[in-house]
Amino acid sequence: MKMKFHLIYTLALSSLFFSCDKDNYTAPKSELAGQIVYKGEPVGVEFAQVRVQLWQPGFGKLAAIDAGVSQDGAYSALLFNGDYKLVFPKGDGPFKTIVKDAAVMDTLFVKVAGNQKLDLEVLPYYMIRNTKFSGGESKVSVSLKLEKIITGVDSKEIERVSLYVNTSQFVSRGVNISVKDVNGSDIKDLNTISLITTVPALPTAQNYVYARVGVKIRDVEDMVFSTVEKVQL
Repeated sequence: MKMKFHLIYTLALSSLFFSCDKDNYTAPKSELAGQIVYKGEPVGVEFAQVRVQLWQPGFGKLAAIDAGVSQDGAYSALLFNGDYKLVFPKGDGPFKTIVKDAAVMDTLFVKVAGNQKLDLEVLPYYMIRNTKFSGGESKVSVSLKLEKIITGVDSKEIERVSLYVNTSQFVSRGVNISVKDVNGSDIKDLNTISLITTVPALPTAQNYVYARVGVKIRDVEDMVFSTVEKVQL
């Protein structure tokens, strides 16, 4: 019994030292940040639906560090200094990643040594251009153009274009108070697209809303979005 107690005590003490040692690890302090861009222009997406993954080989079990992407295409991650592989999970994003060569495909190799900025260049299927929002009489309207970026065998058609409105600056498919859709098959000219939606009664005396346009591309889960704009009613 005494030996059993001694063994339990030894294990408990070892666990305590291990926990203290683990808690005393230095936290990562180097920030890698940037935006998803097309020719230097940010590509808008839906909040927390697109991820960037960073892999650091050589540190025990290999696991990805996920960095969520915000509405304006920005991402950031706190990392230890070292070498990383950066990729988008397969199927993420309303774009195609850029393949450098057959050996590395679309993987980026990043050396982190202190804070640094790294924009991620991609090829979106479409870009939203010339959005003009207006509001009044409990309605929000927008006119816009769409530029088809990827053509040829890799091109994809538009499933729908949507106008989303919300009371806060977070505006998406899942977070909105009003939506207006137009089917892609009903769009005759990518240079002249217009939508209008009615804003329901607001819960406060708020006389403005936030709006953005999203484009759903056929066979692509994630939508490409315009910037969020404040619209006076």
